[in-house]
Amino acid sequence: MTVTAPSRTRAAVEFRDGARDILPPLVAAIPIGLVYGAICAAKGMSVLEAALASALVFAGGAQFAATELWASPPPVLALALSTLLINARHVLMGASLKRKARFGAATPFVVFWMADENWALAERRAATRPVTLAYWLGMAAPFYVNWIAWTVVGAGAGALLGDPARFGADFAFTALFIGLVAGFWKGRSTGVTVAAAGVTAALVYRTLGSPWHVLGGAFAGMVAAAATTRGGVR
Repeated sequence: MTVTAPSRTRAAVEFRDGARDILPPLVAAIPIGLVYGAICAAKGMSVLEAALASALVFAGGAQFAATELWASPPPVLALALSTLLINARHVLMGASLKRKARFGAATPFVVFWMADENWALAERRAATRPVTLAYWLGMAAPFYVNWIAWTVVGAGAGALLGDPARFGADFAFTALFIGLVAGFWKGRSTGVTVAAAGVTAALVYRTLGSPWHVLGGAFAGMVAAAATTRGGVR
């Protein structure tokens, strides 16, 4: 099918919109990438190995969990279970986005780049217009490259970064997700859902440990969201 000039122009505008919208999360991901690279270096991984981990896995939370568990020989069962539980949220994220995205035949390939940040922005855009492939690529491609680049810098700097807690980089993940949640705020129902997920995750973490708190918080949030929607809470 021939792509007309207006179609190309529209795609360029969509791509530009995506690149513009991803800028704040892109900046917020810098300290997270640095910390991840430094953790890789502390575990004895080379810069190339750290870069490949980010390029081939591209799942921030799961990467942190896997790297923390990494040993020789690697605990394969623990690694598989932790990454499965942490990334299980992508099933729900993908199901939510499926009805709103227009990726066509490219879907199986481009969803590899689905991260919490570009998923959240896509959901927000879907409230007013369809999420096109051009818009998705405008968000996802820069975010992917940015994550790999700062992983490399962090791995290269290694010990120079020291303890990330001393300059607050360990809070970057939390701050980023607070910003994403705030963007979806819809009143009391959102507060109830966030509180249920947060309290449950904290309790499960204290009793069972990681990564079960991710699964517990997710289920509690889903139950609370369903209950408040059915009960008409706003």
